[in-house]
Amino acid sequence: MTLITGDSTQRSAGEPLDPAGIRAAYEAFLSGGRVPGRLRPGVVASWKRSLRSGVNPESPAAGLVPGSDTRDSVGPHPLSRALPVVRSMLVEAARSDGMVVALMDDGGQLLWVDGHRGVRDAVADVGFVEGAIWREEYVGTNAPGTALATRRPVQVLGAEHFTRPVQAFNCAAAPIHSPDGRVVGILDVTGGEPAGSSVVMSLVRATAEAVERELATDPSGVDAYPSRARLDVLGDGGRLRTRHGTTRLGPRHTEILLLLAERPAGLGADELAVLLHPGSLSEVAVRAEVSRLRRVVGPLLAGSRPYRAAAPLHTDVADVRAALASGDVAAALAAYPGPVLPRSVAPGVVAIRDELAAELRAAVHACSDPDVVLRWLATSEGGDDYAGWQRTVDLTSATSPLGVRARARLALLDRELGSLN
Repeated sequence: MTLITGDSTQRSAGEPLDPAGIRAAYEAFLSGGRVPGRLRPGVVASWKRSLRSGVNPESPAAGLVPGSDTRDSVGPHPLSRALPVVRSMLVEAARSDGMVVALMDDGGQLLWVDGHRGVRDAVADVGFVEGAIWREEYVGTNAPGTALATRRPVQVLGAEHFTRPVQAFNCAAAPIHSPDGRVVGILDVTGGEPAGSSVVMSLVRATAEAVERELATDPSGVDAYPSRARLDVLGDGGRLRTRHGTTRLGPRHTEILLLLAERPAGLGADELAVLLHPGSLSEVAVRAEVSRLRRVVGPLLAGSRPYRAAAPLHTDVADVRAALASGDVAAALAAYPGPVLPRSVAPGVVAIRDELAAELRAAVHACSDPDVVLRWLATSEGGDDYAGWQRTVDLTSATSPLGVRARARLALLDRELGSLN
């Protein structure tokens, strides 16, 4: 088995990166949030998401889905039709080059892992086994989990992984789309130095495209497969969507589910109490609320020590973050109908709301498309965004209608700010 050594290298857009520099950046980030500018922006964004989710850098929390059978997880999933394609294009090469190949579903669960026996045993030691959840929120930056978060092909090498036990490996992953464009799974290759090559990344992309062509021959099975539960909290949020339909939730229940979705490893009653109320909320009151919520959502909630979702719970907040992570500001705005639970005063929710708005605002300020910036300025949050209007001025001609409007708006904001002083 070949694992990563100190002299391995990684390539991004043709530029070699120093593994020692990546490790130094990683340690600097964990110790104080500082990130050298040479690190890839996608890696930095993933590290920040991992930190925000509470991932322990010393130990990936790749728990098994309750009731999963690791002996044949791929069985009824429509991606089982892809196995012959994957085996013919990837598995034999993986075995000979010291790698494993994996398929993950759209909820982050590993359905199937095969390849080099020694490497398969090694990745099993860090929880990379059939039935395990490898979403970013559970194990931090990793190719399949980050590809799922960003909906884009990803290669993660060595110390770019957020958890130290996984830093012995390289991995390359690409989304698999259904004929209607939905991401229905992730194809991943993990191993030592060969898995970090541009050749393997190209091969993973090509195999994912071949799988998509196979699924397109009979899309009925894929389209019929139920997606995971989804919680909407943006704008007029408070809806839980499952394969059984849509349930309108009360404010407190929505807050609890959002907090659990953000912390998939779970929260204790004492932690929930602090996150739910700006003053004091007893653990008894929290337990009572969760008990009532359990009667509404049933098996979606797991045990009580700690409270957590029984399976990955997707949110529309995650959709906005994924678009921002991929650099698509227009898509992020389209997925953002309004702030996170705007009437909530729960400290944990307020923090999520403020952070998402700040990330979106910063992306808009860096955007070079004036139409996209204008879409932000048309929202309730963006109307008085001085830096946003200044960005519009920078991007437009002084005589264009949009340029004239932006300059007039800045002049008005200047007068308002002057009157306050």
